[in-house]
Amino acid sequence: MATIPSAAAKTIAGVRMATSLFFLLFGKYKLAGSGFAHGGFQGYLHEYIASSAVSFYRPILSNLILPHAVFFGYLVGVIEMFVGICLLLGLWVRLSSAVGIFFLLNLTLAAWWDVGHGAPLWRYFGARLDTLPLLLLLIIFYSADAGKVWGLDGRRK
Repeated sequence: MATIPSAAAKTIAGVRMATSLFFLLFGKYKLAGSGFAHGGFQGYLHEYIASSAVSFYRPILSNLILPHAVFFGYLVGVIEMFVGICLLLGLWVRLSSAVGIFFLLNLTLAAWWDVGHGAPLWRYFGARLDTLPLLLLLIIFYSADAGKVWGLDGRRK
């Protein structure tokens, strides 16, 4: 016997689909043209390495990511499209949420010191309002297995 989804489960499913639009728009921008992968991403990396990345993350950015910036620039777009498509369709929501969480944690580590050192704590969190709310939503989607309502995960057995 099929169970009727609760109002909370339906709300989470609706928010999951709405959140997918952010990832789809950002991914499309990065993949539709070459500007991000062939220049824009390198500019961000140089800023992160010079000033905003947390100290232990700078060597990863400079020694691993920067030498392969074009590849990783396109990979960022692919990851965002993957997360967006999965959230929209409700397919592999737990996997895509985990990928998105990892992606957003990396972005947060790269840009944490944007406001500078010694600022009040609230300013660091305020400066990360582009990543932290999405990160929290992905944690909710993962824990709620949000693809089971209004998604293909609910149809797969």
